[in-house]
Amino acid sequence: MNRLKEIREDHDLFQKDIAALLSIDQSNYSKYELEKINIPIETLHKLADYYKTSIDYLLYRTDERKPYPKSIIK
Repeated sequence: MNRLKEIREDHDLFQKDIAALLSIDQSNYSKYELEKINIPIETLHKLADYYKTSIDYLLYRTDERKPYPKSIIK
């Protein structure tokens, strides 16, 4: 199963809910879940922040759902 779909369903949300959050059409969001189009990095940031996880988790680069600690850039 696609991780975006999995995490969305874990939060009891519909595609239209996340599409509204991202200010995009539901049909475009559906294409993200179906991996028909690439997700812009800004959108990945929004999704990771919303779900309180990492972009790596959303992209199956890790199974660790916990977000990375925020780093302080000096």
